[in-house]
Amino acid sequence: MIKRKHSGSDLTIFSEMTALALKNFAVNLSQGFPDFEIDGRLKSFLANATQQDFNQYAPMSGNPLLVENLIEFNAKRKFPITLAKENITISPGASYGIFTALAAILQFGDEVIVLEPCYDSYVPSIEINGGTPVFVGMTEDFEIDFEALKNSINHRTRAIIINSPHNPSGKVLKEEDFHRLAALIEGSQIILISDEVYDLLTYDGHEFYSAFNHPKLKDQSLSIFSFGKMFHATGWKIGYVLGSEELTAAYRRIHQYLGFSVNSPAQQALANYLEVFDVEENRKLLQQKRDFFLEAFNGLPFTVRQKAEAGYFQILGFENISELADKDFAVWLTENAKVASIPVSAFYQNVNDTKSVRFCFAKKEETVLRAAEKLKDFFK
Repeated sequence: MIKRKHSGSDLTIFSEMTALALKNFAVNLSQGFPDFEIDGRLKSFLANATQQDFNQYAPMSGNPLLVENLIEFNAKRKFPITLAKENITISPGASYGIFTALAAILQFGDEVIVLEPCYDSYVPSIEINGGTPVFVGMTEDFEIDFEALKNSINHRTRAIIINSPHNPSGKVLKEEDFHRLAALIEGSQIILISDEVYDLLTYDGHEFYSAFNHPKLKDQSLSIFSFGKMFHATGWKIGYVLGSEELTAAYRRIHQYLGFSVNSPAQQALANYLEVFDVEENRKLLQQKRDFFLEAFNGLPFTVRQKAEAGYFQILGFENISELADKDFAVWLTENAKVASIPVSAFYQNVNDTKSVRFCFAKKEETVLRAAEKLKDFFK
């Protein structure tokens, strides 16, 4: 018998609900993948890269043109991030980046504070690397409870994982939140691991602020980004990680023995695409999709407790529909109304019911309309 190395499920809730959607011929608004095409230019750049013979190993830290273009790209943000090549490592996906960041810094028995609700890969990644997760609940509005966070820090605390823009809520941390985080860990050995994969997808004037923007936190942070989320090409599984020279060196010491080198033609394609990519057009596209989703679902018996400020997802409450626990409700909705979602309790370790589910709005309009029509027919 092989001993389990983590407390996570054998099948993630995302795989489970997608399989249930397929079985029931349901509209799948559960898993966070777009069903619309990526930019045709990005497809062409990938084809060209293979023709140009970018088919062998790229450098361990990343394609030099991609790294150079990331330096320029990040310098143009509203809150500019100043980088050198020693701060950037290309990774095979953001989940890999988070895992490897933890592997780089954790010793057996170290504690890692996790703010709940959180993405489901965090806790297994901590446990596989010998760490112990410590859970701190966010407020009802998905704000950081700084008093609870402060009370959870002790001499065993090695890292804190944060996520902004946040999955599942779409909440965006503000600059003031990072000032408070910096004050909490100043002078300690605590590393902030900042999951920032929805950085470009902020709405209604909300602005993304990176841990790496902060003059003090940048020396104690590893920030993780995703090209898959940036460019809606989740199957490419490529991201990048920012860190100080010291933390980047520690990250690469692990990375070179795991992934070592990331898909070479895709890196070249991403480097070329960064030169023509329109951040604002991209943001507007997804904000329109969020707004279209909310309009399509208007009149249904769900409640919108908080409109998503960013990302791919909208949480809706179902307290006016059912007394079922949220996992049971998500299954019931998939099997009967033929629309799949994710129960928000899946983002907690020991919470069984939130009376809310998460829907992905990063879909074609016809997909969202089909889901809304099925729900309206079901609830009429």
